[in-house]
Amino acid sequence: MNTKSHICVQNLNVFYGKDHALKDISVEIPDKKITVIIGPSGCGKTTLLRSFNRLIDDIDGVKVSGKVLVDGENIMDPKAEVTHIRRKMGLLSQKPYPLPMSIYDNIAYGPRLNGERNKKKLDRIVEHFLRTASLWDEVKVKLHGPASNLSVGQQQRLCLARGLAVGPEIILGDEPTSALDPRSSQHIEQRFLELKEHYTIILVTHILRQAKRLADYVLFLYNGQIIEHGPAKEIFENPKQAMTRDYIFGVIS
Repeated sequence: MNTKSHICVQNLNVFYGKDHALKDISVEIPDKKITVIIGPSGCGKTTLLRSFNRLIDDIDGVKVSGKVLVDGENIMDPKAEVTHIRRKMGLLSQKPYPLPMSIYDNIAYGPRLNGERNKKKLDRIVEHFLRTASLWDEVKVKLHGPASNLSVGQQQRLCLARGLAVGPEIILGDEPTSALDPRSSQHIEQRFLELKEHYTIILVTHILRQAKRLADYVLFLYNGQIIEHGPAKEIFENPKQAMTRDYIFGVIS
């Protein structure tokens, strides 16, 4: 397995007040693969994911030490430019949050912020990323209607398209199918499997079946620590740590 990485975590610690949420995390995230973070509720999965785009900065009382290197740049450096960091990362949350504007304008929003004004280019961008998110055929006749009229599953694909339109290198997903029906979840999973040819994808999920369907690489967290990490086949079929085995087979949850 090619484990070339452009994300490298070194001795990362995160505190929320006195709560030690992440404990000395060190790991490399494979490039152009789907890495899935698993573990029980409250183990630090979302904290780790949100460290990659510095969203943990928004939490009162948070303290961070260690490094997260993205393309060699330590994004935890106080001098690092957060907007530049977040532009590299597309985030898909548990629930979709379309902007309060049309479907078209949701996709065009980021490119316009980056200076794109040419209508024909914007039209091409909107169509391209709606097709990438497998949404174009469903919305092409109502592009200028409000995004809020879409179903929840369609809104999540719209948010995926919107995130891709700003040109990220990395896609982060925080339980991105947890609010979706099975068919909509299948749509999103299929997009991830297609997108990993071009993007590094990091997902948090509490659904082991989903992790087994999607993961190339797995991180198992427990109580803020990485217990085990490695290629998905090894983790799911022959885990080295007893705690990993217990979690995968439902002994601990």
